[in-house]
Amino acid sequence: MSSEADKDYGLLSQPSGIEETHDPKLQRRLPIGAAFGWLRAAWGDLVASPGPSLAYGIVVFLISALSVWTMITLRWDYLLLPALAGFMIIGPLLAIGLYEVSRAREEGRKLTLAETMGVRPYSLAQVFFAGLLLCLLLLLWMRAAVLIYALFFGFRNFLGLEHLLPLLVGTPLGWGMIVTGSVVGALFAAFAFATSVFSIPMLVKERTDVLTAVGTSVAMVWNNLPVMIAWGAIALVLFIFSVLTAFLGLIIVFPLLGYGTWHAYRSIR
Repeated sequence: MSSEADKDYGLLSQPSGIEETHDPKLQRRLPIGAAFGWLRAAWGDLVASPGPSLAYGIVVFLISALSVWTMITLRWDYLLLPALAGFMIIGPLLAIGLYEVSRAREEGRKLTLAETMGVRPYSLAQVFFAGLLLCLLLLLWMRAAVLIYALFFGFRNFLGLEHLLPLLVGTPLGWGMIVTGSVVGALFAAFAFATSVFSIPMLVKERTDVLTAVGTSVAMVWNNLPVMIAWGAIALVLFIFSVLTAFLGLIIVFPLLGYGTWHAYRSIR
């Protein structure tokens, strides 16, 4: 009989070990200040491995800038605001190579950029499945954003950002849309955060299935809710800073959040 380490997990080919979420290790209660410790550790990783860190940040910056330019050029600007919010949904998936940089540094190794590009997660098929689920969640959020717009402004053509922004901040109807969109977006973001913040690092490091990883991630977040809210707030502030700097801030912020997420996972798991 093969050992657990030898199992080859396909897409849901093994029954979910959701009972792992009752592991006593997951019952830890970390203080809120631990979130700032993760950020300090992330900065240490960035300073120790500037090449891979900045390379990932630059790539994400270019993808973000190109996506915004494409939406504006094709007059898809009605998707711009939900797309910006949706970036945080798929962020953990883009940081897989950064998780490996942090992991290697814990073991006293230093990875090159080429080595991070060749990282093979222990549960590779499950990572693809998790990515598919996150992409579906992103599409669902963008569809919800379009429906919210239709709820307040009807099925007329999109007014364009230059005309919509004054309506949003200058009319009661606009503020109603802002509040509704913020509440719905927060629910999507909270769900995505709870299910992916630890499941992606777990699939990278451990041989398991996506349902177990998602269940474990939710349990880890729930059992450490105050510190995870603090970490989510830090991520949100840094992301807003990146948007205000025309995404240039992502060059530093993205690797910081990637490394920080890994250290959060290692502190709790």
